[in-house]
Amino acid sequence: MKKQYIIPIFVPHLGCPNDCTFCNQRKISGQLKNVTAQNVKETIEYYLGIFQEKKAYKEVAFFGGSFTGIDVGLQNELLSAAYEYVKTKQIDGIRISTRPDYIDRETLKRLKKFKVKTIELGVQSTNDYILQRCKRGHTYEDVKRASRLIRLYGFTLGHQMMVGLPESTRLDEMNTARDLVKLRPKIVRIYPVLVIRDTELEREYLRGDYEPLELGQAVEICKELSQFFEKKRVKVIRIGLQNTDTINRPESQGSEVVAGPYHENMRQLVDSSYYYDVINEKIKRINTKAKEIKIIANPQLINSIVGYKRENIEKIKENYNLDVKVEQNWKYSLKKIDVEITKTYKEFADDDENCVKR
Repeated sequence: MKKQYIIPIFVPHLGCPNDCTFCNQRKISGQLKNVTAQNVKETIEYYLGIFQEKKAYKEVAFFGGSFTGIDVGLQNELLSAAYEYVKTKQIDGIRISTRPDYIDRETLKRLKKFKVKTIELGVQSTNDYILQRCKRGHTYEDVKRASRLIRLYGFTLGHQMMVGLPESTRLDEMNTARDLVKLRPKIVRIYPVLVIRDTELEREYLRGDYEPLELGQAVEICKELSQFFEKKRVKVIRIGLQNTDTINRPESQGSEVVAGPYHENMRQLVDSSYYYDVINEKIKRINTKAKEIKIIANPQLINSIVGYKRENIEKIKENYNLDVKVEQNWKYSLKKIDVEITKTYKEFADDDENCVKR
């Protein structure tokens, strides 16, 4: 598979008419100044200079705010700056993120001219009550209409959803995932809600009217959602907000995160939890009293199998009183994991007996 590089360009809160209860885009993006065409060019040049694989697929991505809600003149200016690199084949495409209610046919026709390939919609939830509760300013009908138009015009459709919104339950979030799959996105991002400073949600939290998810709760629901999307062949391209100078642990100096399930490696926590479940089930099916096992998998899976700070290995040792070895095998597919017994208690006892005899 060809390696992919993203060149991120943040346009914080530009074009967005709302202040959703959970949102402070300038602090979420870690960027306080508005972007210009010159900024776009400088950012692209910087990333092109540090990318190691020159033949990789390269894409400029406009994140934050609501791109298609920006003044059309500024939209065109920013897109034109990126499009110059598309025309010279230095980058392969452009993606944007925007609101569902800021998509129409004329907008899509214009985006086509700049070779925009992917449009991600900030859906957050498909429950209209929760959308209203969070002051999103759009409805599920807007999501359906925009999604259909985006696919009709030949763009790659992406969705962004949140877990832990005020009054949202695990059932609501699974229902959102089911609704999104029906709209046939190719990609999805899952964001656990963080309480950000200077938002209405922070005020609710301080009053005791909102309780954020615990980290473990967020990992479990994100795991369930990501497995659901995978089964439906929708690629989960991100779990959790990008770590920045302002989006990090609440206790860190300069952090704008007040509370919530923040972790700098949320995706690894979710993947590790899933692979622990897989290995756990395989161990349970072992009939022999094992003293030592070997886990064999593709090298790309090893970090997730071992777990964040070797958490999975330590849990297996503690729960089953097992010694664990991990072996990498490039011949294994990304879906194949084997657990083999390398030593039983009988063999262990025999070794001890032989040592005593010698």
